Amino acid sequence: MSSIGTLYGLGVGPGDPELITVRAFRMIKESPVIAYPKKRKGSKSYAHRIAEVYINPSEKEMLGLVFPMTKDPVILDREWNKAVELVWEKLAEGKDVAFLTEGDPLLYSTFIHMMKLMKQLHPEVPVKTVPGISSINGAASRLGIPLADGDDHVAIVPATDDYAEMKRVIEEHDCIIFIKVAKVIDLMVQVLKDLDLLKKASVVTKVTSDEEIIWDVEELDGVELEYLTLMVVRK
Repeated sequence: MSSIGTLYGLGVGPGDPELITVRAFRMIKESPVIAYPKKRKGSKSYAHRIAEVYINPSEKEMLGLVFPMTKDPVILDREWNKAVELVWEKLAEGKDVAFLTEGDPLLYSTFIHMMKLMKQLHPEVPVKTVPGISSINGAASRLGIPLADGDDHVAIVPATDDYAEMKRVIEEHDCIIFIKVAKVIDLMVQVLKDLDLLKKASVVTKVTSDEEIIWDVEELDGVELEYLTLMVVRK
């Protein structure tokens, strides 16, 4: 039996293909199998689009995996198990698999669950990660906002519709990066207004990519934002 391949979680950065690390670039070149999240209708995932400039699909086995956007535990279990088994089939053939994920593989990434489930179902698989530049670092750079200086406290927080909690987070930290902000943007703008901090907030979609949009926070009432949007509040 051939030895088992290694599963690599590759952070491919926030959007600009030039922000991929040298190591991630090398792993893409060396890995025979490239796994990436794909949408059910077959359109390319964001991670795939970032890295595709470095991939010759005719030289690789391209393994598109569907991760449904649902909270239904039955569907999630079924689809996740299916994805892990597809990756395991390649690893069992002795092939290394590079799993592409935008940003960093260990920061709010699809790869975290893939790694946990693989370790649970196939504990013999070696798993390694290659860190990537996160959208948080990308946003700081593009907006020219220092995230932390001296003894500043910084928080990375998934935005929710809990007004009191969002207000508390802003009050207790010097800089807050809110991810997943699109679905609760109206509430977030209201919190900022009530704290008189509208001018201290910045919102950006698909940061560093060629589709990047930097929004005027005061004009966001009722705007439909894409999922890959974050807010930086720097007091």
